[in-house]
Amino acid sequence: MRVVYEAALAAEREGVGAALVTVVATEGSTPQKAGACMLVREDGVSVGTIGGGCVENEMVRRARLAITSRRPELASYELTADMAGEDGLVCGGRMQVFVNPLEPEPVLLVFGAGHVAVPLCRMAHLAGFHVEVTDDRVQFANAERFPDARRIVVDEVAAAAGQMALGPGAYAVVVTRGHKGDADALHAVLGRGLRYVGLLGSRPKMVHVIADLRERGVPPAELEKVHVPMGLAIGARTPEEIAVSILAELIAVRRGVPLDAVGPLKAPLPGRLRTAP
Repeated sequence: MRVVYEAALAAEREGVGAALVTVVATEGSTPQKAGACMLVREDGVSVGTIGGGCVENEMVRRARLAITSRRPELASYELTADMAGEDGLVCGGRMQVFVNPLEPEPVLLVFGAGHVAVPLCRMAHLAGFHVEVTDDRVQFANAERFPDARRIVVDEVAAAAGQMALGPGAYAVVVTRGHKGDADALHAVLGRGLRYVGLLGSRPKMVHVIADLRERGVPPAELEKVHVPMGLAIGARTPEEIAVSILAELIAVRRGVPLDAVGPLKAPLPGRLRTAP
């Protein structure tokens, strides 16, 4: 069991999605008893075992789905001949297995240290993101302006990206001061399997930046992953309001909420609070 937990900690450090699969209840003859567990990484590699055979193969599949959906699942299996398949594990018992996706601590990479970056980094830190920020201007990228940042890199975009946590669980927000900086930042992060990549800007800006990236050979499939303009449509105008709209989108992605389903919270009022028509 220790090796499973060590693998879980390693996945968290690497920012790799994973799920813990645990046998929570058994009845009759089963290959493993309650407490047996395994860790499944998002690439399908597993550590530990819940008994092998077709049940374990099925739970690897479900674990990978849970990693994507960010939703836990409780599954029940009867180990009958139908379930055994080619593996031949006909135990005759029952198993309940709990799949718990492990959410790595999210890392927010902010390219550009201007007016929007300051409130965004502050609020993202409060929301549980580890923040890294970069800019080539030390008067902007410094601890005084970004006291909550885990890492501040003062360098050109391409060099800075090599010093940042570009893992598969990271979120990148591009808010540099010009089209070239935006294109350089996107070129550095696309193709790295990041959870989210967003660009702040108008449609004309987007057209210029995307054209630049196409000339650099960035595949269309990667360009389609860029959220542009990023942020939710809440009528934001000030840097602080824009930061709120961006952070709201990041949270929706983190929690597995489809962006086209984002809307106001709604619930029916108790009968005594309803107003008459």
